[in-house]
Amino acid sequence: MAAPESYNPWTVVNLVFHHLADQGLHPTFGDAGDPGEHAAALLRALGIEPAPEGNRQASEQTRDELARIRAAMFGEA
Repeated sequence: MAAPESYNPWTVVNLVFHHLADQGLHPTFGDAGDPGEHAAALLRALGIEPAPEGNRQASEQTRDELARIRAAMFGEA
């Protein structure tokens, strides 16, 4: 079974912002506070659990790169 997918809430905010702008609306950022909480709620309503660390694939790539650097510098396996 594949690991659950996660998305940074800001990805949804950006997508929604651009979609609304493309429809001729004029959304604004920050006028009513941090939109991250609302984006996270939207993801949960869609059955997607937002992850505070952002994109899972990017996190895994970073973790792998750091492991490679540690192995090269300190001989860790």
